[in-house]
Amino acid sequence: MMKNYWLLFVLMVGAALPTFAAETPADAQAIQGKWRPTSAVLAGQPLPEAVLKSISLKLAQGKYEVFVGEHPDRGAYTLAATATAKLITVTGTEGPNHGKTFPAIYDLNKDTLRICYDLSGAKRPTEFKSVAGTKLYLVTYQRQPE
Repeated sequence: MMKNYWLLFVLMVGAALPTFAAETPADAQAIQGKWRPTSAVLAGQPLPEAVLKSISLKLAQGKYEVFVGEHPDRGAYTLAATATAKLITVTGTEGPNHGKTFPAIYDLNKDTLRICYDLSGAKRPTEFKSVAGTKLYLVTYQRQPE
């Protein structure tokens, strides 16, 4: 069962983290660091606590690295902002999401980062919501000490 969550999480995270864009210079710096999920919902179903504890995310200089247990997924992310949303795009370069791109939206509030990814890669989410019958992944991360 852990492998299924790992693959799903890696697919979701790898695709949703992009490189920095000039529109969000403050966020480009503030988003960097180590993060751990405090909650996550995939297709309307919350991920178990044991799975959350196995996940770590590192963002640095437009690159991401996600571990689910000992399994890495790496790639690049970009940030952009519009009048209505902060956008993040994640592209996998190494691991199970190699060659996949995931559009997402994010919200950064000090040491809390929320990201809603479309793991199908089809369409950027318009709200922070994950419902049954979709491949939307909504995760809330807490910054970890360096």
